[in-house]
Amino acid sequence: MTTLYEATLAAITPVDEQARAAAEAHQLQLTKPAGALGELETLGNQLAAIARTCPPPVPEAGLVCVFAGDHGVQAQGVSPWPQEVTRQMAANIAAGGAGVNVIARAAGAAVRIVDVGMLQAVDGVRDERLAAGTQDLSQGPAMTREQALAAVEVGISTAQQAVRDGFDVLVPGEVGIGNTTPAAALTSVFTGLDPELTTGRGAGAPDPMLAHKVATIRRGIEVNRAVAGDPIGALAAVGGFEHAAVVGLLLGAAEQRVPVVLDGAIACAAALVAVALCPAVQGYLVAGHEGAEPGIRRACEQLGLRPVLSLGLRLGEGTGGALALPVVATAARVLGEMATFASAGVTEEHA
Repeated sequence: MTTLYEATLAAITPVDEQARAAAEAHQLQLTKPAGALGELETLGNQLAAIARTCPPPVPEAGLVCVFAGDHGVQAQGVSPWPQEVTRQMAANIAAGGAGVNVIARAAGAAVRIVDVGMLQAVDGVRDERLAAGTQDLSQGPAMTREQALAAVEVGISTAQQAVRDGFDVLVPGEVGIGNTTPAAALTSVFTGLDPELTTGRGAGAPDPMLAHKVATIRRGIEVNRAVAGDPIGALAAVGGFEHAAVVGLLLGAAEQRVPVVLDGAIACAAALVAVALCPAVQGYLVAGHEGAEPGIRRACEQLGLRPVLSLGLRLGEGTGGALALPVVATAARVLGEMATFASAGVTEEHA
């Protein structure tokens, strides 16, 4: 029997390069010097390729999908924040009081939060818990392969339901104390870079804690023999429940042919896994922001993505992705609403 994961992978198709080419040609007819809107033009062309038509529809109905989980590796002291903050912040997001809620409201987007692996359930948070947190990745696999696949399928289902509900652009978000540690581990596995180059301070680790965090990640990769050639195995070994759910969200969004605006280190690490599983997913991804965590830049370089914003953000939750949504919508509007030289009676540039 075919699983949801297998069926989704089989159904993903690449974006339409003919539509991209049509958008590129149309950009040259708009009342501006060629390339004058820079990366906004490239983004609009990508949206046309995703929608398979030029001009593309404006992605206005955004949804931030926040996945919550706890991490056994926090036993190693990789974050200065106590683990109960995961539950407290999940409740804050559910109540509408977190940073992601404020930014999503400003962007005209909605927020949904799903518990895929917190230590305790929280009222108002959709309960899809697969375990009470992961195991300590520095001592052995964080999840079983079956748990990782189950979390991926939660993400796929979340994306499919979002599209059925009328949302046309998705932002992956997360909450989980210690979750930049597995994110850096995944980024190292899939880029081949040493953890020293992919690991940041997360929620504010001081220098000694940062050094310990790097060493913990190195140990986790070595103990588990995590390799990029087995994406699900690596995800299970050194990832987290929310990372796996984001992988599923990206696969589901690609299968549903809607763009995804990535947030920070967790989403970008998950994107590396998703693209390793299905290279066609890359065409549906937009990097929302550059961020302060080094893993974001390393992952974006590997994926060939140019971040929309650069504001030094390091909150997570989906905040950077949500903040980029108006820019993404504007890129589509330029293609659909800007006059052409012919329609406006404007003389074109001479060669």
